[in-house]
Amino acid sequence: MSSWKRTLQQIARYPSAVLGVFVILFLIGIAIYAVVTIPYGEAIRLWRGGEEIWGDYPKNALPIYVDWFTRESLPRSIVIDSATDNPSVVKTFNDEPAVATRETITYTFDYSYDGFPKEIVVFMTARYDAKRPHVSILWLTPDGREIRMGDMSARTAETFRPGQDSRLQRRLGGEVAETGLFAVPDSDPAAPLKGTYQMVVDVDMFEPNSDLDAKLVIHGQVHGWAGTDHRRRDLGVALLWGAPVALAFGLLAAMGSTITTMIIAATGVWFGGWVDSVIQRITEVNMILPFLPILIMIGTLYTRSIWVILSVVILLSVFASAIKTYRAVFLQVKEAPYIEAARAYGASNTRIIFHYMIPRIIPMLIPQLVVSIPTYVFLEASLALLGLGDPVLPTWGKLINEARSNGALFQGYYYWMLEPFVMLMLTGMGFATLGFALDRIFNPRLRGL
Repeated sequence: MSSWKRTLQQIARYPSAVLGVFVILFLIGIAIYAVVTIPYGEAIRLWRGGEEIWGDYPKNALPIYVDWFTRESLPRSIVIDSATDNPSVVKTFNDEPAVATRETITYTFDYSYDGFPKEIVVFMTARYDAKRPHVSILWLTPDGREIRMGDMSARTAETFRPGQDSRLQRRLGGEVAETGLFAVPDSDPAAPLKGTYQMVVDVDMFEPNSDLDAKLVIHGQVHGWAGTDHRRRDLGVALLWGAPVALAFGLLAAMGSTITTMIIAATGVWFGGWVDSVIQRITEVNMILPFLPILIMIGTLYTRSIWVILSVVILLSVFASAIKTYRAVFLQVKEAPYIEAARAYGASNTRIIFHYMIPRIIPMLIPQLVVSIPTYVFLEASLALLGLGDPVLPTWGKLINEARSNGALFQGYYYWMLEPFVMLMLTGMGFATLGFALDRIFNPRLRGL
């Protein structure tokens, strides 16, 4: 315990190490929060779902924090569903024996933003036996104008997009629905009219058991703390789950390769002879193998599973150049007097390797282990950037790859590229600063630097 306390006190002497510790704790906190609040199955469902999950999200919406740096109040999404208990929705019925039953659904909402929405969508769900209900939609503005949006026969699942209705666009004087329905009349340039709006849906039902519910979705320009992508997915899911995936991949790869390499090097030095020769020849062959092309070939021809890739990474990293570094250290440790004493009292080969040789270089192992973690994190991101990432898991590298493939920077969606990039840079900075400080602490030759 005293050695750990002394190590922590020494770490506190380096501001960069303290910063690194805080960054790592921050990333661990994000990873724990992601796993607890969004279980693995739910994260996959949210990321790989369809319109039933993403339909209420705007496409390529900016993060909400962008609104903090602008003078204007950017529109946020408004979702009102008649199927839920919502005070903004009022249903009335008009039953007359000689005609169809009419249901009137009135949606009331306030619009106080300085911009126009991205899109307006009305999702309808009808229940009938043979005759479809007839739907008429009327738009009421704060200044008392009434605009007929559309008429249609509703199928079981009907979607009405006013922005794609050319007849409505003509009625709005050539303006698209997202602008014309919210604009101040005759304003140039168009300016949004703030106030209370209503959408009235008249439903004529021709069968006694018919019914219809409708959901009004007005997509804003900002959504969520991380924004959305071209498929309306919430980028916050991938940013949160990218943390546990990156940390798990980096930590497992670093520990698996570093510890195994150290054990193999110690075994070769202790036994010497043909054992050491075989290890060194395998290492020299492995050092000239193209590391990244092998991973690309496996991802292209065999599988893109992140755990298979992790296993191959550990296997290729075990017989790396670090074996020669550890071998040079173990050759000195092998000649130490306490090793001769252990051999004299009859200690077994296994005991000498694991109780006397390996513990001797653990101070050298810890800094290298910490510094190598971001190396493997960047490796996973690089594979995802090349399109070889796990097809199931949402990761930071996959976000960058999709942002690049869909021209995020050219279209001005900088957040899509920068958010995962910042997370990767934080990971690298946190482990690198802590690792360099630990190297100074455990390496006597560097303590004065």
